[in-house]
Amino acid sequence: MPISNTQKRLLLSIHDVGPKFERQIQTLADRYDALAGPNNYAMLVVPDHWGEAPLEEAAAFQTKLRAWSDAGVEMFAHGWYHRDTSAHAGAIAGFKAKHMTAGEGEFLGLDQATATRRMADGRKLIEDIIGRPIAGFIAPAWLYGPGAHAALAALDFRLAEDHWRVWMPQSGKVLAKGPVITWASRSHVRTASSLFFARLARHALHSQAVVRVAVHPGDTSKAVILNSIEATVRRFLRDRTAGRYAELI
Repeated sequence: MPISNTQKRLLLSIHDVGPKFERQIQTLADRYDALAGPNNYAMLVVPDHWGEAPLEEAAAFQTKLRAWSDAGVEMFAHGWYHRDTSAHAGAIAGFKAKHMTAGEGEFLGLDQATATRRMADGRKLIEDIIGRPIAGFIAPAWLYGPGAHAALAALDFRLAEDHWRVWMPQSGKVLAKGPVITWASRSHVRTASSLFFARLARHALHSQAVVRVAVHPGDTSKAVILNSIEATVRRFLRDRTAGRYAELI
């Protein structure tokens, strides 16, 4: 049965939100505001990016984060450091750590106790700042190891997300399926590949009930990426509305 326009959603998100990338985050937020209406997106907040930008010491950015949340932006915890310092056992985990992210899959190799502590600490810090519950937890680079999955199941996060789905950790119920559209700025080859996928996705994902678009601070460094983001968001907004992750529940 065809999906009606009233059922179709576009979920927009900004990753790696924190004081380290304040200027880039503002640029991306301004772009989303202009394209989809004010505050119709989610922010994925990193408490201390690579151990170099502690949110708890950045009072001015805390004020901005609270203002965004008050205006309706959804807030997710996005790891703690975002940096992967684990030694990975097994070929699959090693491949993911090496090829799917630039050393930023923080939760891919963590044991359950460490993953639980970082998730809980991140949630408490962000909720203390914004004064309300966060929407959920999304691992850096969308990579989860067994310890992270066990921690998610033990904690009461409402929502989680990876490359291919959005789900409820408590029940395991999948709320949306399909690949995230995202971009890569680290190299010319990765940029070209992500631009190609975005062009393809603008046509291939048309029938999806839920389409997800995720942007990163590095995207602001290349005009071709910013242009592709705008074209992608505009295309999907022709037949769907920008919504909230919480609306999937």
